[in-house]
Amino acid sequence: MTVHNHFLTVLCLSVFLVGCSGSSLDSDTDTPTPMVLVNAGADQFVDEQTTLTLSAQASGQTDALTYAWSVTPDITITQDDGAVGTATFTTPKTTDILTYTFTVQVTDANGNTGNDSVMYQVNPVNISPSAEIQVTQFEGLNIHQFPAGYEVILDASASKDTDSIDSDNPIAAYLWQQTAGESVLTGISLHGDSLAFNTPILTDPNSVSITLTVTDQEGAEDVKIVTLVILSSADTLPEVNAGINHQVFTGESINLNGIASTTVATSEPLVFTWLNDSEKDPQIESPNALQTVAIAPAVLGTETLTFTLRVEDAQGHFVDDSLTVTIKPLPIQPINDTGVILQATDSQILSDYQADYPGQDGQRGQDIIHANGLSEKAGRGEQGFDFSRLDDIGDEVDDETLSWSCVRDNITGLIWESKTDVLTSTLHSASYSYSWYQSDEDGGFDGDESGITASCSLTNCNTESYLAEVNSKGLCNFRDWRLPTHNELLSILHFGQAVAPMIDASYFPNTTDSLTAPVWYWTQDSSADGFNNGQGQNAWAIDFASGNDNFLNKSTAGRVRLVRAGR
Repeated sequence: MTVHNHFLTVLCLSVFLVGCSGSSLDSDTDTPTPMVLVNAGADQFVDEQTTLTLSAQASGQTDALTYAWSVTPDITITQDDGAVGTATFTTPKTTDILTYTFTVQVTDANGNTGNDSVMYQVNPVNISPSAEIQVTQFEGLNIHQFPAGYEVILDASASKDTDSIDSDNPIAAYLWQQTAGESVLTGISLHGDSLAFNTPILTDPNSVSITLTVTDQEGAEDVKIVTLVILSSADTLPEVNAGINHQVFTGESINLNGIASTTVATSEPLVFTWLNDSEKDPQIESPNALQTVAIAPAVLGTETLTFTLRVEDAQGHFVDDSLTVTIKPLPIQPINDTGVILQATDSQILSDYQADYPGQDGQRGQDIIHANGLSEKAGRGEQGFDFSRLDDIGDEVDDETLSWSCVRDNITGLIWESKTDVLTSTLHSASYSYSWYQSDEDGGFDGDESGITASCSLTNCNTESYLAEVNSKGLCNFRDWRLPTHNELLSILHFGQAVAPMIDASYFPNTTDSLTAPVWYWTQDSSADGFNNGQGQNAWAIDFASGNDNFLNKSTAGRVRLVRAGR
């Protein structure tokens, strides 16, 4: 309590005697007796993070009194009802002793006031931290048991301090120490929230004890000890991982990307063998290589195959790990594959299977199925492409020495116009070029009816005139020829070609021969780029010298390869 260590001892000895607070009862003094007597209570010594109640008592010239609490230095006071003398506050977290002076002012109904103060000293209280060690468990061994030469990670980041003044950094310091076993902490930082070290490689099993000491922001400590049991070198087995379970179609490549290692030098070399449990006996390219490839066998329905990687070390230990591969029947392909069977690493393109880079175009799809010898074609063609030649009346031409006029894509069902040599003057000569023109296009720019740079045997060298002439002649006995869409023309691009033409030249000769690159072939699709007065001035075309597509002004001289629906 402050100097006001008194309250309401009212001694009514005569009409000249009254109660007092903060003033003398001596009638000889000149100090007037306060009209409102107040007692804020006794001084207190309290702990941090404690909710306390302030309680004042007072008497005035009226029964109705109003209480108002204030504090120095500032802290939140909760006073729900000014008509009573109680209020609450909560002491803050602190590492130092804090002193708060609370003052209550009391006012009676006549406007008379009185006040008193009380001091609260807040003392810091530190709860010790809690040290926690999380140990990475080694699969297949008992808890806290590890092979020789294995990296162990001890994680203390879950250590906590429930009364920390810094919730983001409750632990001020970590200290790791080894208290038993073969030395493993040489040259390692011992002051982080985690510890990584390699278990010793010894002839006999041994135990390693590690002690963690954590210190909180207020200097309190806690200690945790963990003991690890380390296997002998002779009992340490190789680590084996057969790879990731995956799914392929009949004829595609199965990725057998195994990983195997040993931490014990005397256990080397390791010997690898790939096994499978299927009666279909899928062909494994190199069954004794750690990373190899198998060919998915033909299946009529979805089947699951298990491949097991068996590793034997020089001490006679065998360790197996398996993966499952789901094989699905080859689906009907509505579009062609790309023609790409080469595979890439970070730095180069190779013809070999790249197990470390799975999921590439050259590992999946019709092209690799053909390379693996499991594709079924109605005709012929490079990679996964399947084409048949047609003669002037639309019949198949089986004799490769005979001429043909059209090509049927047996995958998409589309039938394509065949071009003749650039030196010929036939209607279908590859030397002829046309501006893009479609008079029946809906709402857009029709194009250029007579491109000045185009050259052909017709009066107007544009796509519509050429289309009309071919249909009037009945190429391959068909009269419904049209310009291909962008996707249709893209479907016969052969991206596996290293040089032009980017197409199977055995079925589509004269595509780029003797022509200066780029060799653009028109599609029927206008481009949204290059609008003028609300009309598209450009159309899409594909360069069969490079495989690129782009939009060209419709006046540009481009080649034409017509198409029709086949089936």
